[in-house]
Amino acid sequence: LSISKNHNTSHNQHFSFQVSMIAIRYDRLIFFPLAITAVIFCIISDSSILHQWITAERKMSIDLGGGKCQWTPPDYEGIEGVTFQKTLIAGFPSGDKRLTFVQMEALTGLPAKDEWDFQHLGMSNHPFIKANYPHHEGIWGWGDAADQVVMVVRNIKRAMVEYHDILWDIGYAKTWEEAFQLIPNLYAERPPVEDFLAWRDERVFDEIDWYGWFIDYYMEGGLMRDMFTKKITTSEHWNMLMVPTAYTLEQLQYDVVVGADTHVEPSYDPNCALITNGCAPIKVISAERLAELDRGPAVGLELAAAVDGKEGMNVIAPEARNCIWRELIINKKGLKTFIDRDGYGEDDYSFTKGHLEKMVKELDRLIEKYSNVPWTTNSNALVLVDIIQEHRGLILEDLAEGRFRRIMKRSSSLTPDRFQELE
Repeated sequence: LSISKNHNTSHNQHFSFQVSMIAIRYDRLIFFPLAITAVIFCIISDSSILHQWITAERKMSIDLGGGKCQWTPPDYEGIEGVTFQKTLIAGFPSGDKRLTFVQMEALTGLPAKDEWDFQHLGMSNHPFIKANYPHHEGIWGWGDAADQVVMVVRNIKRAMVEYHDILWDIGYAKTWEEAFQLIPNLYAERPPVEDFLAWRDERVFDEIDWYGWFIDYYMEGGLMRDMFTKKITTSEHWNMLMVPTAYTLEQLQYDVVVGADTHVEPSYDPNCALITNGCAPIKVISAERLAELDRGPAVGLELAAAVDGKEGMNVIAPEARNCIWRELIINKKGLKTFIDRDGYGEDDYSFTKGHLEKMVKELDRLIEKYSNVPWTTNSNALVLVDIIQEHRGLILEDLAEGRFRRIMKRSSSLTPDRFQELE
């Protein structure tokens, strides 16, 4: 569930949140209590409540000339009666998409909308769509609205930290009322290390598999694979994986549903046919690089190029685009993002040696895959490999320097047996 409230005055008045309902059990994959989600969206469909949340007027960021600019917010309600070439901003849950779409909003004066809002609040003419799909935190809620995909990639280790941070911000809320009370907490500070460690020991080994599988999904244009074995899978198995609450982990195993030695013809998620240019991204960007002082402005220009000249897009003049990046990243205009959190740094949240080794193994798999035929001439594959190699190097440094810890004693009993040898 994503809810946004935006004012066009100060940075601190901007907030939005995503309620991710996760129940941790290992005999069953339980990710979304759908009944609770339905109740939440019934509550927020009330127009009087929505009116309180959405009050901004449409304003294009202003080119002041000479490379100077003035940031202004977009119209968060969307613009009706205009045809846009719409961009899906896809990424593993980690705050990376938010950092990306605020740039695109400021460059164009046009708003983004979350996949869950499309699903439960109805379709609207928002040209930027934020999506976690096909991750279990996402849903294909936008129908056939998207025309192209930009995939955002975060450092796998930092992605896990921020993923948990967002859950902690809203107190692992189970009801809309609980979550609503905690909206101001989003992106304000970081959780106690102990809270992260308990969640880490229960979730991260599995989420490492989801991370690489998510990248494969978009790079391969929606080719249906099993997230744990990475094998090409059947439509029947894929449909089961998309509703994990309905099955036990054992029932979802590839060998049980498909068969270990079964030959499976490649097939694609039919949803991808609803995107004009398919699920394969037109651009792959690094969230970390977007936030860096030296490389960030160049990544911001890549985002501008991804929409410049597209139908309905009026991008601010080239000489003002670096200024837009500075306004958002340096001067902290616009919505809060993961770079605004106070307290601990992301590197203060450590992982076990087993976690780091599995991360390296998954990154090695991705590097090997996208460095070879048929990907050697694919420009996005070259960018992806460069990004992931950098992330891999940082994790190897952690391993070499001994920057890891064991599974927490107080939560070891909650850690699945299949992970014990990886501690």
